[in-house]
Amino acid sequence: MTISKSVSALSAAAALAGVMALGGQTGISEAQADDTVKCYGIAKAGENDCANAAGTHSCAGQSTEDYSGQDWKAADSEEACEDMGGQTQAFEGSNEENVKDS
Repeated sequence: MTISKSVSALSAAAALAGVMALGGQTGISEAQADDTVKCYGIAKAGENDCANAAGTHSCAGQSTEDYSGQDWKAADSEEACEDMGGQTQAFEGSNEENVKDS
């Protein structure tokens, strides 16, 4: 095997390892995801659990607006989400009920 082929093989292996490592970083564990629902409108800025519905960021903790209808946190159930003033579907604007109460 030539040096250039060895370097190419190492580069490909490193790229694949990086992609696989990033694939597991979703902000919440798979076990937690199976037992929870996405609850929109309850996260303060910087406290969201994962990417937002609008696609303006892709990671936990990157929300910039309190109680945005596009950002979510995990809730134990739909009922728990509603009890916190949230919704299980993304919505436009902010959750004014939670903004008033903060």
